[in-house]
Amino acid sequence: MGSDYLYYTLRPMIAMVDCNSFYASCEQIFRPDLWGRPVVVLSNNDGCIIAANKEAKALTHIPMFEAVYKIKHILIKNKVTFFSSNYTMYGEMSQRVMNILGTFSPCVEVYSIDEAFLDVHGFSHIDIQAYGFDIKERIYQYTGLPVGVGIAPTKVLAKLANRMAKKIPIYDHVYVMDTEEKRIEALQWADIGDIWGIGRKHVKRLQAIGVFKAIDFVNLPLAWVRKEMTIVGERLWKELRGESCLEFMTVPNPKKAIGTAKSFGQKLPDLGRIEEACAYYITEVAEVLRAQKSCATYVHVALYTNYHSTIDKQYSNRMTVTMPIPTNDTFALIAHARKALHGIYKSGYRYKKVAVNLTGLIPQEHVQGNLFEQQSKITDAKIMKIVDTLNMKFGKTTVSSAMIGTRIHEWELIKRERSPRYTTQWRELLEIG
Repeated sequence: MGSDYLYYTLRPMIAMVDCNSFYASCEQIFRPDLWGRPVVVLSNNDGCIIAANKEAKALTHIPMFEAVYKIKHILIKNKVTFFSSNYTMYGEMSQRVMNILGTFSPCVEVYSIDEAFLDVHGFSHIDIQAYGFDIKERIYQYTGLPVGVGIAPTKVLAKLANRMAKKIPIYDHVYVMDTEEKRIEALQWADIGDIWGIGRKHVKRLQAIGVFKAIDFVNLPLAWVRKEMTIVGERLWKELRGESCLEFMTVPNPKKAIGTAKSFGQKLPDLGRIEEACAYYITEVAEVLRAQKSCATYVHVALYTNYHSTIDKQYSNRMTVTMPIPTNDTFALIAHARKALHGIYKSGYRYKKVAVNLTGLIPQEHVQGNLFEQQSKITDAKIMKIVDTLNMKFGKTTVSSAMIGTRIHEWELIKRERSPRYTTQWRELLEIG
């Protein structure tokens, strides 16, 4: 080992692990017949393409985020297999990957569903290159998912190393930026738009002054960067120069708001089915609220028609309800969301979407009572805990509010091409015959 190698590995090093074409790769795991063939995944209601594997990306006449109905004939002609989104399976596969990464480092920061940072400080006694390949190979062995691994002294450089690992074939999806020469080489290779954290507006601004490569950016005076790109740009500038500025977060900050907004599978004119959908969405977000041990002060409900329609009358409205006492009780939240929905619903329209959002989140142990309201009973929290336990064990909405009803098939998202939930539903286990 040369002195440069020892110098870099004795410094804090960070690994960035990113699953390749994650959604499409998840679909291929359970379908060996699709290995090496083009696969795409569709958005909610099968609206547009949101993910594609490398074989599908090679078909340049299949644009990302294009409405499926416009290009379905092209997909069929090119024998592209398309799937409805299966977020239950994607989330479970993501958790498997994160669990594996936890065996490589005690400090793992989950950045997104398919990306994570690992703190590898103090690993100078090992072959860091072999370490990266071990991560890649073990994830593939245990899950079947291909990943890229980039290792460098800072988060931004690790992101760049990860990009090089996946874009440059000779690195075989693992790249270690362990010398000053490699850092300079990476900065000369990367376009300014490839740098994590530099958005489109700043890219145009930088290109206008002759900054086209990452190396051009780090050669700018710090004073200019601080003035024109604020503290955020300054941190990126320093990170690219090898100075770690971005905090490593192994425990994510609690969410400040939790919500969901999904289009119905068909337009709904009647209040009854919209109420059921609203209750279902409240149930979903309330589970997340309890998982982070928070309570909501405000419930926001919004209702929309389809503004893209040229034949329907248009209307939208929203209302916010303040909870008498902040809570994470699903049944209390549904009751107040229902009041809001009744306040904004108008007959004579065909509605496309209802959105719910919980805000004013506070830790559940800091909830203050209300002199004019009876405090929720301890038994309510126990009931919620039992409901969560049963739903986790036996499946979503095994136990739920009667407000959800039994007509979910009449308003839920269109997902005609959804694959089975192989890893979370007993009835949908993969059968081998």
